[in-house]
Amino acid sequence: MKNTVAGTVDHSSRPKASLFARLKDQWDLQLLGLPGIILIIIFSYLPMYGLIMAFQEYHMGDFPGISQWVGLKQFQYLIKDKALFTALRNTLVISALKLSIGFVCPIIFAVFLNELRSPKVKKTVQTVSYLPHFISWTVCAMLMMDFLSVDNGAFNELLVKLHITSTPIPFFQNGKYFWGMALLTDIWKELGWNSIIYISAMAGVDSEMYEAADIDGATRVQKIWYITVMAIKPTIILLFIMSVGGILNTNFDQIMMLTKNMGNAMLKENADVIDTYIYRYGLGQFRVSFATAAGLVKAVINFALLLGANKIADVAGENALF
Repeated sequence: MKNTVAGTVDHSSRPKASLFARLKDQWDLQLLGLPGIILIIIFSYLPMYGLIMAFQEYHMGDFPGISQWVGLKQFQYLIKDKALFTALRNTLVISALKLSIGFVCPIIFAVFLNELRSPKVKKTVQTVSYLPHFISWTVCAMLMMDFLSVDNGAFNELLVKLHITSTPIPFFQNGKYFWGMALLTDIWKELGWNSIIYISAMAGVDSEMYEAADIDGATRVQKIWYITVMAIKPTIILLFIMSVGGILNTNFDQIMMLTKNMGNAMLKENADVIDTYIYRYGLGQFRVSFATAAGLVKAVINFALLLGANKIADVAGENALF
């Protein structure tokens, strides 16, 4: 059917191709996505079968599903374990610090880079900020231990020489400093890497908007807030929702390395988190069913938080995940 006004063909009346026909026409694109789909199935969906161990008394060597069924027995043990609440407290505190301070720092850093006028300086700062991300937590922990050491540690020597403290601070001998160390080391290592997505979003802002703001007499701070920040607001909201959904996920590698595989008894009270709790019971004590129950509870809570954060964003009229 021809459109009498525009003189173009109207395709709206054409029947839609079947799903099979579309897959056949796009076979090359489907082939590109096939390896990713296979990996997701193998490493994300097939292991979900093992969740039934949370309702069994699993013994090493048993095939999942044939062990004795015990119902909610593992969950009852979990609720009665006092160590769980200590791990939950530490997890929530560390995650809250990272979700508030640690989440905002990459945004501020990205805005700072966007405001730099010299391309060479900007590229140099970006490169330097990315480097710590590619260093393993094993190496990072060793550097931190040397840097914050009571014996000739550079940071402690600086504090003493500046008369900020009279004696070196035992960062790795006192648990009250661990939450701060977990936050600061995470920011130092991931600041540049986490800012990449914000820098990319800022690159899509039309330069004419800044020119129009200059004509209207907007200050630099006003341009940052009303143009730059507002342009990346959808990205910020989406990443924040995903961060809320993983609030019970702490950086397992970071915690293990900073505490020497939880061997530092002086830090355990403030460093033991849900992930290390599951690791300790699952692999350390071979209580696989108990550890599976703890992991299942953690996953359910994270999923509920993700749905809640997404719903709040949707009701507020912001960009939601779904």
